Amino acid sequence: MNKEFYQGNRQRFYRQMQPNSLLVVFSGTEVRKTNDEFYPFYTNRNFLYLTGLDGRDLALLAQKDGEGHVEETIFLLPPDLLAERWTGARIRPGQAAELSGIAQTAYVREFEAVFHRLAATGNYQYLYLDLYRAAPTDREEPAHRLLRRVAGNYPYLKLENANRILRRLRTIKQPCEIEAMRKAEEITCEGITSMMKASRPGMYEYQYKAVFDYVLGQYGPQGPAFPSIISAGKNNFCIHYYDYKGQALDGDMVLNDVGAWYDYLMNDVSRGWPCNGRFNERQKLLYECALHTSDHMFEIIKPGMPMKEVDAEARRYNAGLLAEAGVLDDPADIGTYMWHGGAHHVGFDVHDAVETPEVIAPNMVFCVDIGIYHEAWGIGFRVEDNCLVTETGCENLSVITPRTIAEIEDTMRKHFIPV
Repeated sequence: MNKEFYQGNRQRFYRQMQPNSLLVVFSGTEVRKTNDEFYPFYTNRNFLYLTGLDGRDLALLAQKDGEGHVEETIFLLPPDLLAERWTGARIRPGQAAELSGIAQTAYVREFEAVFHRLAATGNYQYLYLDLYRAAPTDREEPAHRLLRRVAGNYPYLKLENANRILRRLRTIKQPCEIEAMRKAEEITCEGITSMMKASRPGMYEYQYKAVFDYVLGQYGPQGPAFPSIISAGKNNFCIHYYDYKGQALDGDMVLNDVGAWYDYLMNDVSRGWPCNGRFNERQKLLYECALHTSDHMFEIIKPGMPMKEVDAEARRYNAGLLAEAGVLDDPADIGTYMWHGGAHHVGFDVHDAVETPEVIAPNMVFCVDIGIYHEAWGIGFRVEDNCLVTETGCENLSVITPRTIAEIEDTMRKHFIPV
């Protein structure tokens, strides 16, 4: 991503702001882990989407006047040579301008005074804040604390929902985002195929994870796009499994739900394979049902299709195949074997924070995730790919990762050789 991308994102946001309004977006703060240790900092993705600045305790302040003119300021941590000796260099004004395209900078200690000066003029009627919480129990963010101060000190400012505009913008991917996602797909493919090549009976889940992490580590320090889900045997029946303590025994299926990120764009790919490299008859039967369902979805997804129909049609089609194969007595009972939906959007987040669309449109990117979990047979896996909607249909971005039985077994006959 270059600064023109971030400038474009801001301009599209500003066009949807009311005249005489303020926008404040924060990058977030560190979260203490224990004693004198913090969790690795993760920049708020909406702040990153608007600025391209990756760091803690930063703020974007934009002011839009009645004529539609916008003035922007980035608030940075001040230079502190002692602190930087311990925790690394801070973003300097010149760097901020080069990355974001915002020339005007100040230091975070000045934010309160600048905000007060603007709010107290009486020139602004609206304040846009991103106050989103995934759950009411989520910890407070800087935006929530600012809201309390605004309610007490500037009650004439009308609150507007910045999150809704940002979700709408993030629903449609720009060309540079799609190219970054293609690169992330290549990295993910190498990580998954390396696990396939290393697979053997007796291998522990943490060893599969070590292979995946090693491969991603050759492409940069960022690591996986999200906590990898890698399981074997009975652990495959925990949909979001993170223990990595189990062992793949001869005949077990290995399930992985993993992804890489490149230039802040993420993907989400799932594959399943027998740890010994050979599908048995029951594994083949169930895997073919999932694969054929996925292929069917990539044949029919196109602009104008209702978004809710992606999950609904996948369940209907897979139910028909499982019933035809004699696995399912009544297609209405598909919930016995399909435990979750699988059409979440991907982008700056792996479960991308977008405005869920009523109908599919070009340049949306979402997962087609077909999971089958047959506990009585001890077989659980999913086939998950990333779908780019085109002008006339769709493209499977993750088709490069082995997904047919023949491709998987052929890959597993090879050996993983670390580079």
